[in-house]
Amino acid sequence: MPVGLNDIELQKIDDLIGTRRKVKRNETLFRNGEKFVSLYAIRTGFFKTCVATEDGRDQVTGFQMAGEIMGLDGIVNDHHSCDAVALEDAEVCVMPFEKIEELSREVTSLQHHIHKIMSREIVREHGVMLLLGSMRAEERLAAFLLNLVQRLHARGFSQSELILRMTREEIGSYLGLKLETVSRTFSKFVEEGIVEVKQRHVRILDTAALQNLVNPQVCH
Repeated sequence: MPVGLNDIELQKIDDLIGTRRKVKRNETLFRNGEKFVSLYAIRTGFFKTCVATEDGRDQVTGFQMAGEIMGLDGIVNDHHSCDAVALEDAEVCVMPFEKIEELSREVTSLQHHIHKIMSREIVREHGVMLLLGSMRAEERLAAFLLNLVQRLHARGFSQSELILRMTREEIGSYLGLKLETVSRTFSKFVEEGIVEVKQRHVRILDTAALQNLVNPQVCH
């Protein structure tokens, strides 16, 4: 939430959160085509957003974690444009969008804050487009791990250790890579001493090496 609010404003924002909703692992929070009513702040847990492709496969479009907002996709045309599925048991705060709009007219810092959140999403989407457009498999996976650990670190978690809540297949779907390529690239990182992998537990041993893959240092 925006900083620098007075007690009355904080109370109003508190009242805005209609309900908390528990979402079990593999359950859907909202579906593609469903009417858009609320935004969801993730309190605990991990989600993926995905759309069904024409041949019936699920294309993963993003991963969201505690502290992030979901449902922004619905603002554009009043309907959600993807499915949001819990990757583990989760809890979200339901924020009716009508009420958010009403309140942000009173509390201007809230409106500014929502714009910032939306802008951050756009920047992230843009980053993913660049990633898929021009990067090799190693660069894609390196960028993915760095982005994930950076977002987790911003929420008070370790800067070098993470538990992957998503499968290798889901990572591949998101990064535009085949499952074998994801597994092979992880193995390559392990061999090179960049990461340590124990099932879903990943420990980054050499952050600089990952960063160098994504932004190679230009030699003069």
